[in-house]
Amino acid sequence: TTTEYYTQYQGTVRANAVYVLDEQLNIVGELDQIAPDESVYSARFMGDRLYLVTFQQIDPFFVIDLSKDTPKILGELKIPGFSNYLHPYDNEHIIGIGRDTKEIEEGRVQQLGIKIALFNVADVNNPKVIDDVVIGDSSTYSEALNEHKAFFFDKTKGIISIPITGDTKNLNEDSSAKMIAPDYNRWSGFYVFDLDSVNGFELKGKVTHSDSDSHYYGMNNARTFYIDDVLYTVSEGYLKMNSIDDLKGINSLKFENTGKFIGYMDEEMVR
Repeated sequence: TTTEYYTQYQGTVRANAVYVLDEQLNIVGELDQIAPDESVYSARFMGDRLYLVTFQQIDPFFVIDLSKDTPKILGELKIPGFSNYLHPYDNEHIIGIGRDTKEIEEGRVQQLGIKIALFNVADVNNPKVIDDVVIGDSSTYSEALNEHKAFFFDKTKGIISIPITGDTKNLNEDSSAKMIAPDYNRWSGFYVFDLDSVNGFELKGKVTHSDSDSHYYGMNNARTFYIDDVLYTVSEGYLKMNSIDDLKGINSLKFENTGKFIGYMDEEMVR
């Protein structure tokens, strides 16, 4: 939990805590004063462990033991940026997606591009980052920051897909979107990565969902799934089918501007 209150002498005070409840919802244990004056950005429960990310100027990544009634911090890692969402890779690795940051004048923090990171938590007392990738700049956005269903990961295929919308210049893309403002073109699509616990991330390729008729800044309700060896990416504008091995295009379907979107798709809908 994160609580915030105001005092006359200290101003706004923010505090974080973890509470353990029994079956009757009585508090039987707690760990308070975690990263004072920071905010909880993401949490992931795995077995008897809690992985917690807080943020103010840097990203403390905490490993917390929940095996007993009284929680205990086992390890901590401080790195630039923060993770909005944590996803398990296996029992010893966790994927984080959020933003990179840097400190600027007067102790302030500037948010930068979309950041994905792979954490190694095999040594609970000494968590490490195996690899990380930063996409674009502060104008770059991914729905996966706020909607975990937009984040796709399959360990058997060793593949990750995340929707990305950003300035074509900062994404190093050839402009394929309509100019919305002077010198400001937007690209929308999916970044697809190979991922393993030894080598980290390797960009497999990108699936473009913007074109000369694009009128919007973002890409909402973006989803990825696969059937057999075909990777399907869905946005409000397109359903695209690509080979999961090399992302070679197979087919695509452009949706008409009906004001509707696909929130969920299953195998029967694409047969």
